[in-house]
Amino acid sequence: MPNTNPVTAIPAAGSAAALAHFQASLQFETDCSDVAAALAGGSPGFVLLDVRSPALFAQGHVPGALNLPHGKIVASKLAQYPQDTLFVTYCAGPHCNGAARGALRLAQLGRPVKLMIGGITGWLDEGLELELAQATAVQETTGSSH
Repeated sequence: MPNTNPVTAIPAAGSAAALAHFQASLQFETDCSDVAAALAGGSPGFVLLDVRSPALFAQGHVPGALNLPHGKIVASKLAQYPQDTLFVTYCAGPHCNGAARGALRLAQLGRPVKLMIGGITGWLDEGLELELAQATAVQETTGSSH
């Protein structure tokens, strides 16, 4: 009789289903190491959005990221980017759903988006450095001075 435990109690999906699932997951997610490698190349092909508050962003963020809190993701803030611009969102880490909220808002606006799994926690776990600086926020392009 096979040993049943919480891992084996529900059988694994068949190979075809697993292939479809994991292939699809990579359309929605990327990881810290891949983002770091793309940024190091100088032309990553995406805009990295830190969707946390400006105060948390200033305390430390991924170098090259722009700060746009998930609750402020609106069409006017994205007007400067071509419609097909890929955005990658991140937040504090696995315990935070801010990156998913930001990705949802971007998708609702018809923008291509991926979520950087792990967020700041994952970035640090990979041994990568954070940048400590004033917030670089996404600016509206409405002609307004604020």
